[in-house]
Amino acid sequence: MLSRTLLCVAIASASTPLLADTVWLKNGDKMTGTIKVFDGGKLLLNTKYAGDVPLDWKEIKTLESDQHLLVKQDATTGEISKSLQPAEDGKVTLANGDAPKTVELASIQQIMKPKPVVTDLVWKGNIDAALDFQRAENDTDDYNIAFKTSATHGQWRHNAKGEYNRESQDSLTTTNNWDAEYSVDRFLTEKWFWDGRITYKRDTIEDLARQRTVGTGPGYQFWDDELGAFKVGALLNRTDFEYSNGEKDNFYSVSGTWDYNRYLIGKKVEFFTNGEVGKPISGVADYSLETEVGLRYKVTEWASLNLKAEKDIISGSDNGDLDKTRYTAGFGVAW
Repeated sequence: MLSRTLLCVAIASASTPLLADTVWLKNGDKMTGTIKVFDGGKLLLNTKYAGDVPLDWKEIKTLESDQHLLVKQDATTGEISKSLQPAEDGKVTLANGDAPKTVELASIQQIMKPKPVVTDLVWKGNIDAALDFQRAENDTDDYNIAFKTSATHGQWRHNAKGEYNRESQDSLTTTNNWDAEYSVDRFLTEKWFWDGRITYKRDTIEDLARQRTVGTGPGYQFWDDELGAFKVGALLNRTDFEYSNGEKDNFYSVSGTWDYNRYLIGKKVEFFTNGEVGKPISGVADYSLETEVGLRYKVTEWASLNLKAEKDIISGSDNGDLDKTRYTAGFGVAW
């Protein structure tokens, strides 16, 4: 009797379709899958037949989901809906027990799965590593490890990045440096933000041994969604240089920054570039440039292969210029 009951349950379970979220489009199409996030004008729907599919929010008629989702209609507040129910064109009903509420799709700024503590926290980042060991007439060891991460909550965005480089040949170290940076952005509007940052760099080989920079200034976020992001900024900086011979310089400078990434080929490939170009207000140097550009190829949901080129320039310094180019290939993880 028990085995017969279990068999009936198994047959019923197999014949019952799995619950899925549904999106109705204005052109009459209907798509099913799992809603992952809505941000930056794009709804990301995960489907079995096409993976992650970004949908233009303006082309959506209504939608349905049985997930618990955080729905935000402004930058600071939101409510956790037990489910989303379809409504008339251009609207959706937030089902919260006895008090369902129908809202305009145009009024929604974000939809995401709620986090247990900070419900609207969006955390993303990556770690890349490149290692090269050669044992021949000349033995070489090369290491490069870099990380970059950001966490957004309400009108605040915290950013951090760092990198370590070391190269040696026949036990002689030719490159040994590391750097770290922390910045915080306070959004003033949906696009404009104010940036404050601090950077420290250490090099045990080059003439310029230490760099410390504190900067602040406005920035503009062109977009930030599941297909990529692009922001620029302008900074007023205070920089301290310390050279290997003990001499020191400190000066103020102005600089421009950029940070761009774009996912291609169904989010399998990511192109990215970021950097900063600066001009000292005094005559301590002509200009400085720090930039990187590269590609990542996603092997799994979290693992990737990467190619990267980096360029560091300080030109016109009385205590020695810096001009370094580095190419790396390696692996990484992303979240």
